[in-house]
Amino acid sequence: MKSEFYHDAKLRMQKSFETLREELAKIRTGKATASLLDDIKVEYYGSQVPLRQISNIVVPELRLLSIQPYDKSMVGAIEKAIMKSDLGLNPTNDGKVIRVPIPPLTEERRKELVRLVKKMAEEGRVAIRNIRRDVNEHLKRAEKQGELTEDELHHQLDEIQKLTDEYIKKVDEILENKEREIMEV
Repeated sequence: MKSEFYHDAKLRMQKSFETLREELAKIRTGKATASLLDDIKVEYYGSQVPLRQISNIVVPELRLLSIQPYDKSMVGAIEKAIMKSDLGLNPTNDGKVIRVPIPPLTEERRKELVRLVKKMAEEGRVAIRNIRRDVNEHLKRAEKQGELTEDELHHQLDEIQKLTDEYIKKVDEILENKEREIMEV
């Protein structure tokens, strides 16, 4: 049976991994993905609203995003918000639909993105190892207070290490996939 320490560690490691996955999804790879626009907010009746809430975003081609606002009067505001973003995209509209061509990445930019992705993955690994360290300290404290026997402590430390290895492997896999995606021409 897994301990509450194990379940706590697993939950926290999963959150760290999901955060990393979401951050990596936002990195432009030269291919169109709707997640590129996740952080874009649009002025809508006096408040900032995520683009996804006021439009339908589709990927009709490998290097093209198509955005169809639910409210046609929002076309200009959406186009302006995309241009203001630091994504370097140049949208065009026909009054109803906004098309965002995704320019191909230069070799230099690809290498820059790979470095950035590796840095993000390392931060993810560090976060997972910090969770392991924190949980291990709690386990050792519990053993000192007599809540765990020495054998239980060693067994749980081993379980936490296995869990850590599992999440580090997941980080490595997602990094490898993202690198491959960035370097594909």
